[in-house]
Amino acid sequence: MTRNVLSHSLSDGRSIAFRHLPGAGPTLVFLPGYMSDMSGSKATALFDWAGEHGRACLLFDYSGCGASPGDFADGTLSRWRDEAVSLIEAEVEGPIVLIGSSMGGWLMLLIGEALGERLAGMVGIAAAPDFTQWGRSEEEKAQFDAGETIYDPNPYGAEPTPMHAGFYRDGQSLLCLDRDVRITCPVHLLHGQQDPDVPWEISLRLAEALCSDAVQVTLVKDGDHRLSRPQDIELLLRIVSSLTKA
Repeated sequence: MTRNVLSHSLSDGRSIAFRHLPGAGPTLVFLPGYMSDMSGSKATALFDWAGEHGRACLLFDYSGCGASPGDFADGTLSRWRDEAVSLIEAEVEGPIVLIGSSMGGWLMLLIGEALGERLAGMVGIAAAPDFTQWGRSEEEKAQFDAGETIYDPNPYGAEPTPMHAGFYRDGQSLLCLDRDVRITCPVHLLHGQQDPDVPWEISLRLAEALCSDAVQVTLVKDGDHRLSRPQDIELLLRIVSSLTKA
């Protein structure tokens, strides 16, 4: 995934690594999860599928993640939303379909609202909007309010996963589930019912919050949080294909 990596510069000097595959139809834009990047299995599978089917696809890394320079501690949803919108406006013409995994499923709502009429569809994979709210205890919230960093156990790696106070505070200012999410395009939400990180009921709450009437939720009874098994990725690609079919 390191080949053909390009760089997009923002006005403040930030540099965002990305891969862009020209092709037909709405451009598929993948939004990775927290501390993930465009080299992940779902992003790679989507990019390969797009290449095989002549579809346009855009992958990128948030600043401080993957191939994009910067300090992860500076990362916030607002910052990463603005990077995504800047990159899309600079590199992509026409309609957009956003595919958001976990935290990327929160970002896709914020980016989707910013894109307005350009948004042609969305696919959430274990979407995790508002996880700074429902995913934290009152004691932890007090620690963040005091400026502390919390390190969580990481089931996917040796090092603990940090959440910084700046990310938490920014997230709390961008909550979505208890308001109308101003998105009216077709949306498909995919969630594993064995997800230990994001309760599958969050996708049901999101379906209610979306203004769109064209919302489908698919629950995978034995699916985990990552939904990266071959059958999970096959299901994801079927959903993307159906959503973007002319």
